[in-house]
Amino acid sequence: MVGDPCQDDAMSDRLMLLDSASLYFRAFYGVPDTVKDSEGRPVNAARGFLDMIAKLVATYEPTHLVACWDDDWRPQWRVDLIPTYKTHRVAETVETGPDVEVVPDPLEAQIPTIRESLEALGIPIVGAPHHEADDVIGTLATQATMPVDVVTGDRDLIQLVDDERDVRVIYTGRGMSNLDVLTGETVLAKYAVRPDQYADFATMRGDASDGLPGVAGVGDKTAATLLSTHGDLDGILAAAETGEGMTAGGRAKLAAAADYLAVAPQVVRVVRDLDLGVVDGRIRPTDPEVVQQLADRRGLGGSLARAASALRARA
Repeated sequence: MVGDPCQDDAMSDRLMLLDSASLYFRAFYGVPDTVKDSEGRPVNAARGFLDMIAKLVATYEPTHLVACWDDDWRPQWRVDLIPTYKTHRVAETVETGPDVEVVPDPLEAQIPTIRESLEALGIPIVGAPHHEADDVIGTLATQATMPVDVVTGDRDLIQLVDDERDVRVIYTGRGMSNLDVLTGETVLAKYAVRPDQYADFATMRGDASDGLPGVAGVGDKTAATLLSTHGDLDGILAAAETGEGMTAGGRAKLAAAADYLAVAPQVVRVVRDLDLGVVDGRIRPTDPEVVQQLADRRGLGGSLARAASALRARA
């Protein structure tokens, strides 16, 4: 739970949750690798990530900020349910811990700098054993006592959008110059499903980038139509069982995917009830000397200073 025991006026508070890996991967591929420190080491991902933070904080004006982390990018419990889950991104299988993800060496080398920068800025890094950042985000967004902005390039997190609780997704899929603010209205307009239906929508459609096969022959339009007619996946499967309001072809497709549909929802839906303790994400002034020393040592140029300046304006 994100909170601040010293703060009574929560009406103006807003929590921003960063899908950290999603953002630093985007920064790595979006900023030229010719951006290097004085010793010739790439710092494009670190600088790009920090510039993202500066822009996001200045634009959306959070009072609280948390960097959510993949302590386990491919949890075994999800793999046990769907063995193909993220298989194509495994660099090395590890028997006693999380598998090693395929990460370009120049990006891997910058991750410690990214973490050190977050610490210098006073932004808490929050992960959970055996869970992805998505699950941390799902838990913090669900338990938050204030409006929430989830920043991600992962469409799966659209399931968290909740107009009643003012939970939005700031979607980075089209780049930082074309950010999409997703609310219930925009999700319905774009995908023809409500946010609370999105996990079932994604389950049926599938996602090759996550190794989720989906239901063969069911794409976006068919999935949306089925959900519009039957409400949710349970309603769809009940209709397929009785034949009520469903074609023979549709029933056959769902029957062929029965084993997948029995387990996929648990994989697609983010966990919302992790025990993360109290996370103090309130933005506070940074130490200019610490920021400058780190920027000089890691070759972060003005990027760290810009992030620190944006945070000071919200502290």
